[in-house]
Amino acid sequence: MNKKKIGVLTSGGDCPGLNAVLRAIVCAATELDWEVIGFRDGFEGMLPPGDCCTLTEANTSGIMQVGGTILGTTNRGHFTAKVDAGKKKKIPPTIIEQALETCRKLDLYAVVVIGGDGSMNTALQLYQAGLPVIGVPKTIDNDLEATAMTFGFDSAVTCATDALDRLHTTAASHKRVMILQVMGRHAGWIALWSGLAGGANIVLIPEIPFNLEKIIATIRQRDQAGYKSTMIVVAEGAKTANGHQWHHVNPQGEWRLGGVGEMLCQEIEKHTGKETRTCVLGHLQRGGDPTNLDRILGMRFGVKAVQLIAQKKFGMMVSYQNYDVQDVPIAQAVHHLKKVSPDGQMVETARALGILFGD
Repeated sequence: MNKKKIGVLTSGGDCPGLNAVLRAIVCAATELDWEVIGFRDGFEGMLPPGDCCTLTEANTSGIMQVGGTILGTTNRGHFTAKVDAGKKKKIPPTIIEQALETCRKLDLYAVVVIGGDGSMNTALQLYQAGLPVIGVPKTIDNDLEATAMTFGFDSAVTCATDALDRLHTTAASHKRVMILQVMGRHAGWIALWSGLAGGANIVLIPEIPFNLEKIIATIRQRDQAGYKSTMIVVAEGAKTANGHQWHHVNPQGEWRLGGVGEMLCQEIEKHTGKETRTCVLGHLQRGGDPTNLDRILGMRFGVKAVQLIAQKKFGMMVSYQNYDVQDVPIAQAVHHLKKVSPDGQMVETARALGILFGD
């Protein structure tokens, strides 16, 4: 009797913890005497003739603590399914059929898709076309409503908090306003958590539109009270009270958020006279080794994915709820972003600590 074979791929932006998921899938599958086939560069690896490799306990040894993904990933190509928050793109039937044909030739019993909202949308389309699929949610933004937390988020927050810790000392030495711009197009979880952990004075997130005058007034009040430096964390998707967001259009014609930190820097200097500097973390938040929490969460997700295959619960996505790893239908998981509640306990805690949100 031939061994049962399952496929796995990592899709979308990379993040710490992906290799921990891969390692766990391989180990759990090996315990069941299954073979694991890894597709390179996301869904693109599923196109004929199939760009893949066999993953074993031997060739995945030592990867758990390493950032990135040994399989490679992409958020471009034939399978790009997310065009904006809550929107989707239909994958051409010919591309879907080519992916299915590759899986048939490889005799795959099921495929585990590790990715964010756009990747889950593609996974759903493959499942609806007849491919047995299990989804594993991944995003450093922590903005998928179907799971309480995603691996990669804790690592991103740790990176941003470390940056704030370092900026505190230089801000105090020069009596400056320091602005740290972090990722978060539609949700401000990284900004909020790192702002709390890193002792920020002002946190600006997409869910709470800010008023520039209030920010300037707060900085002046802090000066008068004897606080000569001010720390600001701003999510790249933060917007003003009239809904304006800062963005640019790249050479490919894509609309990308960015620039809010520099805008704040210029306006604060102009209106307060205080020396102001901005630091954009960018992809530093995606790189590096995963934290212990992300390693453990990634491994739990990987094991659960294999268990769901064994139970033939296809079309489901792994979900972390109430400290347990559970599962939800992929169809219910996609296109539902989890945003920071302006009236939620996290924001309430921050306000009680004197943190300004600019509203």
